[in-house]
Amino acid sequence: MQEIRGTTVLCVRDENTVAMASDGQVTQGNVAILKNNAKKVRKINGNILVGFAGATADAFTLMELFEEMVTKYQGNLQKSAIELAKKWRTDRVLRRLDALMAVANTEASLLISGSGDVIEPADGILAIGSGGMYAYAAAKALQDHSTLSAKEITKKALLIAASICVYTNDHISMEELSID
Repeated sequence: MQEIRGTTVLCVRDENTVAMASDGQVTQGNVAILKNNAKKVRKINGNILVGFAGATADAFTLMELFEEMVTKYQGNLQKSAIELAKKWRTDRVLRRLDALMAVANTEASLLISGSGDVIEPADGILAIGSGGMYAYAAAKALQDHSTLSAKEITKKALLIAASICVYTNDHISMEELSID
């Protein structure tokens, strides 16, 4: 059976906002599009954005675990991300999960992986999934050469990725947080 995957997620921050968005496509291997309007970005705890790419069931499992960590560590994004990455890497069952997570609050954006990585991008742009590098490149160019807001950059970059990547579509869902 071919794996079912959710694909492209992009997070961009500027001095006023952090925006995270995803396309809506869920594919079965390289054979079929199963859904075109999946929501792969969520707001949890009122002030944390979470996006996922990879095997869908694995991503939902990890998102639930991350929510537990956020509750346990009273909303501390960095501590929650580090503890999830440690558990994900060391647990015999969890280490088989095939997904990536992007998380953000008003202070930081982080990539969390099953190999124990918790990475904060230097330029405020974080992209994951099969169309992630297309979205990242577009967002980087827009960030460096325009005055668009984080929300506008995120949307335009995902649309560019959708025009290039066969695993990314133009049905975009977005969440954002205002930075005080």
